[in-house]
Amino acid sequence: MKHQLRTLATGIYFGEGPRWRNGRLWFSDFYASQVKSVDLAGDLRTELDVEGRTSGLGWMPDGSLLVVRMELRAVWRRWPDGRFEQHADLADYSAFLCNDMVVDGAGRAYVGNFGFDLDAEIRARGAASVIAEHPTTMLALVQPDGTVSDAAPGERFGFPNGMVIKPDGKTLVVGETLAGQLTILDIGEDGTLSNRRQFAPTVPRLPDGICLDASGAVWIANPVAPECALIAPGGEVLDVVETDGLNCYACMLGGPTGRHLFMLVAPSSDAGAAAKSPKGKVLVTEVKVPGAGWP
Repeated sequence: MKHQLRTLATGIYFGEGPRWRNGRLWFSDFYASQVKSVDLAGDLRTELDVEGRTSGLGWMPDGSLLVVRMELRAVWRRWPDGRFEQHADLADYSAFLCNDMVVDGAGRAYVGNFGFDLDAEIRARGAASVIAEHPTTMLALVQPDGTVSDAAPGERFGFPNGMVIKPDGKTLVVGETLAGQLTILDIGEDGTLSNRRQFAPTVPRLPDGICLDASGAVWIANPVAPECALIAPGGEVLDVVETDGLNCYACMLGGPTGRHLFMLVAPSSDAGAAAKSPKGKVLVTEVKVPGAGWP
């Protein structure tokens, strides 16, 4: 179907981690070192200034905001009273930069990481070579008290990126960007992940940020093409939204009825290019099926 696309915000360097909360889309702007929010009228605000890059976002049951600080390889917490403190140190559970995150209803967080210097390897070997052969890495599990462990003991992932948790809280889907697939795992009582299997192949598309709809399908932001695609379990492509000529790096369902699909786009994901000027955007369209689960 043809979607009517609207530009909600411009002047973004590189948006990531979009989350709908209290009538606004919250997201990280990597190279502005800020957490921002925008409403459906286009009112763009800076919610938090942070030294260094920010990425994944989520909220604890008490309303505390959790923020991934990429270079520190840590999750920080902004308490309701305004304190901003380290919540979890992920140095022993990540390789290179930490990245996307999903926080469940109990305040447990799952955090991915690059696993290696992606930009440097692409420049040295080319994107196709990196996709074909790359280091794998783990997912970190952060308990509500900040305790950290290997989320899926014995498992390693090909650039784990966007994650969603189904409404029953029993399964997690992670986009393995460089493996070109969505992977599903069971969530145990203690939050540990097990029984890994494929949710859907996505090639030639790659999954960056993802969000879940109420039918059980997953929207994937495609970082190698100007589009956001809806993928059914097994891999059928149910819908595609073209993203104004700019590659799509993150997506989120929200709005008053959960049917607004927000897409964060930019000319490039290369750190050097993306940090030069704020050419990224937040786009929005409406879809048939609302969002579900977490985030």
